[in-house]
Amino acid sequence: MTSRLLSTVLALGMCGAAGGTLVAGLVMPYVGGAGLAAKSAASTFTELPAPLREEPLPEVTRLLDRNGHQIAQFYYQNRQSVPLSAVAPVMRQAIVAIEDARFYEHGGLDIKGTLRAFVTNTRAGGIRQGGSSISQQLVKNIMLNQAESEQERAQALVRSFRRKLDELRYALALERKYTKDQILERYLNIAYFGAGAFGVQAAARRFFGVDAADLTLTQAATLAGAVRTPYDTDPSLGEEHQERLRARRDLVLGRMAELGAIGKDAARTAAAEPLALHLRPEPGGCAGSAHPFFCVYVEREVLTNPAFGYTRADRERRLQRGGLTIWTTIDPVAQRAAERAIAARVRPRDNQVASETMIEPGTGRIRAMAVSKRYGRNKHDRDLGPSTTYNLAADTAHGGGLGLQAGSTFKVFTLATALMQGMRFGDGFTIPGAYVPSYGYRDCSGRAVNDPNTVIHNAGGEGGGGPYSLEMGTWQSVNIFYMRLEREVGLCDVVQTAKSLGIRRADGAPLHEVPTFTLGANEMDPTTVAAAYAAFAARGRYCRPMAITAVVERDGTRTQIPPACVTALEPAVADAVSHVLTGVFTKGTMRGQSIGRPAAGKTGTNNGYTSAWFAGYTPGLAAAVSVGDIRGSYRYPLTGVTIGGRYYGAVQGASLPGPIWVDSMRAALRDTPAYGFVPPDMARFGGGFTPGLKEALEKQREKEKKKREAERGKHDDGDGATAQENDTTKDATDGGEEASGSARTTPLAAGGRTTPTVVRAAPAPASRSTSVTSTRNPPGATRTRSAARGSSPRAPLRSGSGAAPATTGRTGWASLTHPRAGAKGSGHRPARATSPATSGHRPARSHAGRTTGTRAADGRHHAVTHEGRHPRAAHGAKHAAKHPAVSRGTRRAGAPARHHRPVHRVRRHA
Repeated sequence: MTSRLLSTVLALGMCGAAGGTLVAGLVMPYVGGAGLAAKSAASTFTELPAPLREEPLPEVTRLLDRNGHQIAQFYYQNRQSVPLSAVAPVMRQAIVAIEDARFYEHGGLDIKGTLRAFVTNTRAGGIRQGGSSISQQLVKNIMLNQAESEQERAQALVRSFRRKLDELRYALALERKYTKDQILERYLNIAYFGAGAFGVQAAARRFFGVDAADLTLTQAATLAGAVRTPYDTDPSLGEEHQERLRARRDLVLGRMAELGAIGKDAARTAAAEPLALHLRPEPGGCAGSAHPFFCVYVEREVLTNPAFGYTRADRERRLQRGGLTIWTTIDPVAQRAAERAIAARVRPRDNQVASETMIEPGTGRIRAMAVSKRYGRNKHDRDLGPSTTYNLAADTAHGGGLGLQAGSTFKVFTLATALMQGMRFGDGFTIPGAYVPSYGYRDCSGRAVNDPNTVIHNAGGEGGGGPYSLEMGTWQSVNIFYMRLEREVGLCDVVQTAKSLGIRRADGAPLHEVPTFTLGANEMDPTTVAAAYAAFAARGRYCRPMAITAVVERDGTRTQIPPACVTALEPAVADAVSHVLTGVFTKGTMRGQSIGRPAAGKTGTNNGYTSAWFAGYTPGLAAAVSVGDIRGSYRYPLTGVTIGGRYYGAVQGASLPGPIWVDSMRAALRDTPAYGFVPPDMARFGGGFTPGLKEALEKQREKEKKKREAERGKHDDGDGATAQENDTTKDATDGGEEASGSARTTPLAAGGRTTPTVVRAAPAPASRSTSVTSTRNPPGATRTRSAARGSSPRAPLRSGSGAAPATTGRTGWASLTHPRAGAKGSGHRPARATSPATSGHRPARSHAGRTTGTRAADGRHHAVTHEGRHPRAAHGAKHAAKHPAVSRGTRRAGAPARHHRPVHRVRRHA
C-alpha cells in the first residue's frame, strides 16, 4: 500500500511538472488513509521551516510638487501595495476562482484541486487551471523578489522536485503564520500582471486607468486571466496578445459561473463585451517627467545624500524600490512662467541654450528650473539637437555641465564687501581709460596674483576715464572701477564674501582667485547664482538651494526637511546692496525694463560675448538666467547669431537674459502682493563724495543740452518735444546724477511710466549730512503706488560739505574719495586725476558699454564683461569692421589697439 501510494504521487509529480501543474505532495511521507484532507496534510510535516523572510516589496517612489501633484516617479517594479479592503470584491472572487478555487478550504496543499487541474490541463493540451495553491504561488514570488542576480532568479524558477518540496513546506509555514485574507492580500500585491504592472493596483491603473477598488466584473476577470501567463497576454505587445488575453478573460468568467460566484447570464454578458483597455503609460525616471530638469536635480540630491543610505547603491535601491513619497519645492506657476519666458525667445533646436532657476529668499526652496532644450537623447544619439541629458541649470553634482563665466554678476560681491568695509553711497574715485592689474592683488593664501600682462578696458576700448561713484560704477557696470575697487577692499575679502553666499564653481573645482574675479572669471550655474542673490533679498540670510521639503515612507512616517540657512551678511549691508541694485532698472543697464514692482539685479556679459547673464530678485523671489552656446562658449561666441528666429549682432545681459528674467518674474509673481525692500541705513551709508563727479556731470549735461537744441533746430516742425519733456527724459538717462543714489522713482525711458514703489517698512529719516531726496511712503504706510509721471525732485549733489565719509574698514574710504586724505599712508597708489574735459570720458552717457579681456598671453583666465549698448550690437558686424580700433578684448600693455579676440579653451556644456 505504501509503495503504491508513493509511486502514484511521484508519477503525478512528474506529469504535473511536465504539464505545468504543481503537485504539492512530492516525496511526502506516508501518513495512512486513502485520501488526504487539506488540513491533515499540513499536520504531516512535523518539522516545518520558519516562514520565508519577506523583504519589503519594491514599490514606486513618487515626486510631488509643492501642491501635492505628482511630477515624476521612479521604480524597479511598477507597484503600489494596497490593503485587501482596497481591492474590489469581484477581483478577489475572480483570482480565487481561476487560481485556487478551494483556497479558503485547504491548509496550503490541495491534493484534490491539484489532481483536477492535472486532468483538466492534460485534456486541454495547455494550462487552463492552476495546479499550485495561492500560498505556493506566493512563496515562489517571494523567492523571485529576493533574487538579486539573474542566476538567483533562474534558481527560483527551476523545475525540480527539491524546489517543489521547499515551495510546499514554506507554503504550509505561511498558512500557520497568516490568515487566508492576509495571504490573498500579499499575493495580489506581489503578482505580475504584464505590461510592466506589478500588483493589482498598478495593473488596474495600467490596463484600465482605474483603482483596484473600482474594477468591474469584466475588468477583474481580465486581470485575473493575465496572472497565469503575463508575457503571452501582455496587451501592450499588440492585437495577438490582446486576443489571448480576451480568451483568458472569458475562461475566468466561465469558471466564476461554474463555481456560482456569478450567474451564467452575467458571465455571457460580460464575455460579449470588448476588453475596453485604456492602456495608460507609466514612465519611470525623469524622461517621463513634466519637469525633467528639476527631476534630475531631485534624483541627484537623493543619490548623493547620505541621509538616504550609506552607499550610492543603497540610495539608488531606496529610490527605485522604497515606495517613498517625496514632496518637492517646485511651484507649477513659477515653473510655467520660466518655461514660457525661455520658449518665447530661445528654441530647442538653437545651438544657443538658455537656463533659469528661481529660488525663494529666506528658505532656498527652488521654485522653478527650466532649460530651453528638451530633456533626453537626440536622434541617432547625436550630440547636437533639440534635446540634452545635461541639467544645464545646475552644477555637475546635480547633473549639469561645466557652467558659463558669470560676468558682471560677480561685481555684487565686491559691492557688498566695500559696503561692509565702510564705503558710503556716493563714494567713488577717478579711473583711467585703461587699467593694468599689476599690483595689490593677493589670493586667500597670501600669494600675489597680479597680472601685469593684462589690460582692462571699458567701453569699446575707449581711452577716457573719469570720476565714478559707487552707484554709477554699478549701474553702468564699469569694469575698471570694479577692478580698482576690488584691489582696495582686497581680493581675498571679495572671495570670502562670495563663498559665504554659497558661490562655488559649477565643476566643483576651487574658485579661481585672480584679479578678474570681480568680473566673473569663474564658470557658474544659474542655481548657485540665484541662491547667492536670494541672500540679498533675505537681508543677508543665505540658504542652500533645496529641492525636497518632506519624505514620507511607505508606512506613512513623515520626515520634514528644514531649510539650511546661515547669516552671511549683516542685514544693513544687504539692504544697502539692494538699494544700489534697484538703480540698475531705473538708471543702469536694465533701464526701461520693469516687472511692475520693486526689483534689484545685475547684468553680466562676458568678453567676446561668450555668455550672457542676468541675476536679480524681489523680496519674495530671486532668479538667474544664463545664455551660452552648447557647442562651447569660447569657440562659438554670441555674436552674429540668430536665436529664437531673431538676429543678434551681439547678445548682452540686457538684450536676452534680462528680458527672459523680466517676463518670467512678472508672470511668476502676478498673483502675489508686491513689497519693497527695507530702506538702507542712511546714517551709516549716506553722505559719500566723489571728487570731480559733480563737475563732470554738469559738463556732460551741458553737452547733451546743446546736442538736443541742435537736433530740435534741425527737425523742429512745430510739435517737437518741449524743454520740460527733454529735462524729464534727461532725468531718466543721467545714469545716477545724485551721488548718494537717491531712492526716488524715476520715469522709465519708454512711455514715461513710473515703477510703483511698495515698501515693507517706513524708511529711516535721511541724515542732514546726506543729499538724498526720497519720495518713499511716510511711516506706517504699507503699500503705495507712485503717482508721478514726470520728473521727480532733484537733490543737489554735495561737493564735500556735511559729514565726512566713513573711514572704517581695511582701506579707509576717506583716502579714496578725498585727495588730501589719501596722499600719505593710505596703503595704496593714489588715483591719477583725470579731467573729464581732457579725457573724453562721458560719465553720464546712457549707453556706455563695458569690455575687458578674458585671457592674457600667459594663458591665465580673466573674465571680461560688456554691459550697455555696443556699436556692433547696434549696427552689426559691418559697423564693427569700420572701426578696427575698437577692441573688446585684452591686449598686452603697450601693444597697439586693434580688434582682438583671444583664443579660449573650448568647453562643452552638454
